[in-house]
Amino acid sequence: MDNRQRAIQLVEQLPEDSLSDVIELLNALHRKTIQVNSSIQAKSEEKLLQVIHRKLLQEEQARLDYLREQNESGGITEAEHQELLAFVSRIENEDAERAAAILQLAQIRKVEPISLITEFASPMRINHAI
Repeated sequence: MDNRQRAIQLVEQLPEDSLSDVIELLNALHRKTIQVNSSIQAKSEEKLLQVIHRKLLQEEQARLDYLREQNESGGITEAEHQELLAFVSRIENEDAERAAAILQLAQIRKVEPISLITEFASPMRINHAI
């Protein structure tokens, strides 16, 4: 016999005046479960939000901007070009991770991904696209 069936069987055998105590106990256990689940969900969301909001360090952004300018002006060296390509690859990977995190967060929150994309769209991110 599984635990649910056993619990139901025990409740059915209790006298009527004990049922309010059982209901109180079950409500307390239910609230505790909701709190634990909410805590787990909040931690999961926090990890996803960290991925979504991750961005380049200020020094990295400045270096990327410099490399882009050099590339656009035609004055980029081969070593700088390789560095720029590495930045591009990194940013593409991070964007893919960000998209996956947005999809997961949308599932958790039971919303359409587009609403989160709109919410988290960063003008700075768009302006610094390569």
